[in-house]
Amino acid sequence: MTDSRKATFSVDTKSAVVRYQVRDVDRAVEFYTERLGFDLVHRPAPVLAIVARGQLHLLLSGPAASGGRAMPDGRQQEPGGWNRIVLYVDNLEATIAGLKSASARFRNDVEVGPGGKQVQIEDPDGNPIELHEAPKG
Repeated sequence: MTDSRKATFSVDTKSAVVRYQVRDVDRAVEFYTERLGFDLVHRPAPVLAIVARGQLHLLLSGPAASGGRAMPDGRQQEPGGWNRIVLYVDNLEATIAGLKSASARFRNDVEVGPGGKQVQIEDPDGNPIELHEAPKG
C-alpha cells in the first residue's frame, strides 16, 4: 500500500463505498487483490479490510466487525444476495479463463446483449460480482 493510494480513501459525506460481509477477511483480501485487480488500501483490524479498484472502495467486513453484527430482531448479516458490484474488463474471455483456472464459482454463462457481454461470479463467501465487457467500437 502506497501513501498516495492510501490518501485516495477518505471518510467524509461525499464518499460512497460498498460493504460486503465475508466469513474470512484474509481469504477475501487475497481473492480481490490477486484475482480481480484490487489494491489493499487499509487493514485497520483483523475483522476489516478496505480494498479499491479505481474509484470503488470495498469494505470487507468479517463476522466480528461492528458492521456485521446481528440486527435487533436477531437477523444475521450474511454474504450473498443479488445486488452486486460491476467490474469492467477489457477481455471477458481471458478474465474468465484466469478465474476458471483459480476455481472461481460462476453463477451463469456469459450473457450477450446490446450493452456488451457479462457474467456473474462469486467471491469465496458467495458475494456476487458481475464482470462486464463493453461492446467494441
